[in-house]
Amino acid sequence: MKGLFSYPESKDLYGIFNDSFPPILDGVTLAVENYVYWLSRKGHTPCVVTPWNPEKQDYPFEVVRYFSLPIASRHPYRYGYPKCDPFIWRRLRKSNFKILHSHCPFSSGRLAVYVKKHQKVPLIGTFHSKYRSDLEHAFRKAPWCVPIIMKRILDFFNSCDEVWIPQAQVEETVREYGFKGPLTVVENGNDFASIITGNPAEYKLAARHRLGVKDDELALLFVGQHIWEKGIDVILETLRLLKGEIKFVMNFIGTGYALNDVRSLVSRYGLSDSVHINGVIKDRHTLSDYYAASDLFLFPSFYDNAPLVVREAAAMGPPAILLEGSTAAEVICDRKNGFLTEKSPERFSELIIHLKNNRDLLNRVSEGARTTLVRSWEDVVDEVSDRYDSLIRRYKG
Repeated sequence: MKGLFSYPESKDLYGIFNDSFPPILDGVTLAVENYVYWLSRKGHTPCVVTPWNPEKQDYPFEVVRYFSLPIASRHPYRYGYPKCDPFIWRRLRKSNFKILHSHCPFSSGRLAVYVKKHQKVPLIGTFHSKYRSDLEHAFRKAPWCVPIIMKRILDFFNSCDEVWIPQAQVEETVREYGFKGPLTVVENGNDFASIITGNPAEYKLAARHRLGVKDDELALLFVGQHIWEKGIDVILETLRLLKGEIKFVMNFIGTGYALNDVRSLVSRYGLSDSVHINGVIKDRHTLSDYYAASDLFLFPSFYDNAPLVVREAAAMGPPAILLEGSTAAEVICDRKNGFLTEKSPERFSELIIHLKNNRDLLNRVSEGARTTLVRSWEDVVDEVSDRYDSLIRRYKG
């Protein structure tokens, strides 16, 4: 891939900064990919700045990578060390950025602040994750590091000209971290928004046939990082309670530090015949089939802010079961476009059995999710582009 250093004549770059990029797959990475794709389609010149990855791919836009090392506790993630990269600073100084947007407050975010100061261009920061939870896991043997890094995170957001959040309730977390400035809600989009153009029921039946899901099985799904913070233990205990009560098939899709423990518990609970651990599915069409074939999406997480996977599920059919009081549940009206319950395997299993026996309710809520939670990335990036232009004008004025 030709680097930015080879093209110092590039002008008016839209700098998109993030600490992860494909082949790493998560919700923030997907957001960054769609920002870049649709900005390109709309005639802008995006440039991604992200840590180096040995499995890097080629792209039809510029990608600048800097020195990184793997994060042992969070495979396949890597941490960028720009101070150990003698070339990245000059690359960025010599490039002509029009605006900067960092989706991460760590190494890529600090590089974005550096460029902002040197080139006098506006910087937007999006608050995607509950960073304290990540840090408490990563530094569980050195907890004294957490407040130090949290201060750096706050410093990053205080350096931004605008701070965006993906849904309103995320403000509670941002304020808890100490940020006092204004916040702008800019929703995430959904690249599955236009896949189903015909009859959703017919599409669902075809997807179930392709994946071998039986007519009398309730298909359950989880997509995301396999980490305990996302409530995977609740899902596993729920499945243990469902065993022998109803016929079901459960698909786990993703990876994370808890993956091997999940495999062990599935075996220990005698669930191997009905639970499939699929790992990461990179092909979006294949992933869309898993969504479409499912009846319910299980998401018992207090960890997430505005999970893309809930909206992806809504686009393809299965409504989600989320936790009452969770940030992720802000967009859910119980029994209208999703289901809310307590963080309890007993409550989860009771609700699932109830829905297995109430298909009319399940179908109504599925339609409600599809009509209220699905917005295309093209539409989102139209809004983003307008906001970029407005900030650039104000910054120059």
